[in-house]
Amino acid sequence: MTDREPRPRSVLRLLPLAVIVAAAVVGGYLLHDTLSFHALAKHRAMLLAYRDAHYGLTVAVFILAYAAIVALSLPGAAVATLTGGFLFATFPGVLFNVIGATAGAIAIFLAVRAGLGARLTEKLDAAEGAVGRLKRGLDANQWEVLFLMRLVPVVPFFVANLVPALVGVPLHRFVISTFLGIIPGGLVYSSVGAGLGEVFARGEKPNLKVILEPAVLLPILGLCALSALPIVVKALRGRKGA
Repeated sequence: MTDREPRPRSVLRLLPLAVIVAAAVVGGYLLHDTLSFHALAKHRAMLLAYRDAHYGLTVAVFILAYAAIVALSLPGAAVATLTGGFLFATFPGVLFNVIGATAGAIAIFLAVRAGLGARLTEKLDAAEGAVGRLKRGLDANQWEVLFLMRLVPVVPFFVANLVPALVGVPLHRFVISTFLGIIPGGLVYSSVGAGLGEVFARGEKPNLKVILEPAVLLPILGLCALSALPIVVKALRGRKGA
């Protein structure tokens, strides 16, 4: 007898992750030109006409498409966010963008956790030394770390979906921190998308580096500082106690 998990069941757990990886590779190759700013500019009149004729259906299809782009890590997430602002204005466009992105993030989180996360979490919990201390530190500051990963502009969205699944973050914490944490960046890009009509008229491309401008970046960094403050306070109290 052995305590090891039966192989067929182990393979089944890896199946969702394998499907996502395969779809990401195939979709990235086939849809590279489709999910682009040029494609949005080319089909903008058709998209607006369809939205005006079938608003509710357009919202549903958009959210599902955005979720699929995120879940499969397809190229075009930035263009999708701009499209949300272009089709539905800054609000409710930002809401539809955040819902779609969060849904896609949940899909990849669950797939990674089912395939790899549970085993890795068990190993990290049992680890000693630096690895064990790092895992315990993450567990003690999960909310703060999760919000920092979402708010800091340099953390790739895929990484912020992958790491929590691998270290055993509860689903509800992942969902809440994702939904709330991506609102600032989503609001900026939705606002840029809402002004695409004028950009198209001038034959230009949108400035996606707008999030790095001081008027936008400084408030986001302020939110990052607020998220990190509890970690600093806990560390200082720990040193004082020691």
